Amino acid sequence: MLDKLASLETKYEELENQIGDPEIIADNSRWQQLVKGHAELAEVVGRYREYKKTLEGINEAREMLEGRLEADFQEMVETELGDLEGKKESLENKLKLLLLPRDPNDEKNVLVEIRAGTGGEEAALFAADLFRMYTRFAERQGWKSDIMNTSFTDLGGFKEVIFMIEGKGAFSRLKFESGVHRVQRVPSTESGGRIHTSASTVAVLPEAEEVDVDINPNEIRIDLFCSTGPGGQSVNTTQSAVRITHIPTGIVVSCQDEKSQHKNKDKAMRVLRARLLDRAEQEQRDKIASNRKSQVGSGDRSERIRTYNFPQNRVTDHRIGLTTHRLQEILLGDLDDIIETLVTTDQAEKLRQVD
Repeated sequence: MLDKLASLETKYEELENQIGDPEIIADNSRWQQLVKGHAELAEVVGRYREYKKTLEGINEAREMLEGRLEADFQEMVETELGDLEGKKESLENKLKLLLLPRDPNDEKNVLVEIRAGTGGEEAALFAADLFRMYTRFAERQGWKSDIMNTSFTDLGGFKEVIFMIEGKGAFSRLKFESGVHRVQRVPSTESGGRIHTSASTVAVLPEAEEVDVDINPNEIRIDLFCSTGPGGQSVNTTQSAVRITHIPTGIVVSCQDEKSQHKNKDKAMRVLRARLLDRAEQEQRDKIASNRKSQVGSGDRSERIRTYNFPQNRVTDHRIGLTTHRLQEILLGDLDDIIETLVTTDQAEKLRQVD
């Protein structure tokens, strides 16, 4: 580990010198690339330098204890040595985490797709609850949400809602949300007061840039139609809604929420790129699945990951055995504790596999 860290520090210093080179500054694209690389190494190099300074302090304290010291001073040095050794262990753990292979999608925006599953109208209403939960979580992070496409039910639930969350690190925080979310509550449509169990599925995909996915214009079919609202009634009389079919894969994307045909087409292409990237990455994951032991998030969207129990005000994440009685706060977007536990559990599992 120390050899790797020393090598990264050398690279960091080289990038620092290059960034200040007038010739490189004149080449804006190259300069930006070097600045990005420099920024990516800043945290790990900063921790490494702190670690080296801590080691120096430990060595100095041990050398002092080898000599003859007054009792009070010796006690002070021993206390300082204990603190430094604790800091050393903490920094080693942080450095191990920083050296883990990074998910190249972590800093990307995310495309979230929520669909009503088993439970009819109640599942659609729950899908709307999940949509509000994630958009409010995004607001708390200072991120922007943009609806790409919706399909409503008569009672205002969602058969399907697709939306983009734009913000630095959005995928790194939300990537473990893919799967089946189950709700247990008395539906508003239930006159007998019986508790029903319904479910909705959530898919979280990293947004794909044009450079990530090459779409041949000859391999897509674009159809135009009139937008529709709840119950199928026409929202407007112009053909502003767009349906794009990717012929090689059969993937179909529709967008109709914008009044502009151009905006709907642009959104549909963003959704299509994300789905194609996800498809390619899923194929890669399938190839290496036999080598993968346990992970927090397998990417299997048929997996039941969480239950929201209204009578007991309880939320349970089944993957990590986490239960909290803060259901209302969570549905208002207070997901930080759950997401942080998922992230740290995943990191711990990766460290265990490395060790």
